Amino acid sequence: MGRITREQYEYARERIEELLPVVDGYDVKDKAAVELSVLSDIVIEYEKEYFPIEKPTVGELIADGLVEKSMTQKDLAERLGVSPSRVSDFVSGKSEPSLKQARILCQTLGIQPAVLLGI
Repeated sequence: MGRITREQYEYARERIEELLPVVDGYDVKDKAAVELSVLSDIVIEYEKEYFPIEKPTVGELIADGLVEKSMTQKDLAERLGVSPSRVSDFVSGKSEPSLKQARILCQTLGIQPAVLLGI
């Protein structure tokens, strides 16, 4: 796919909104479904280039996990067997957990190991 212009991107987004209510599934014989698929690819490519989503840091993952699980840094520190200031260092990005600590973090906060490793 060549370079996508802002105008093409905007047209694709508008047309997708028109097509979504009328397309039900994907059928290569349905011109609207094929058009929707092509336009979706255009939007995805444009957004990858101009609006990339950065992967969260280890600290952000831990902070979000604590909120999700309604835990404090002190609660997590007890599970990890470290001081609360050590957990604070993880959250602030001053240090990273060891592999053993990362495993416990994943289990405790429900973080997928691949996400924590940035894969």
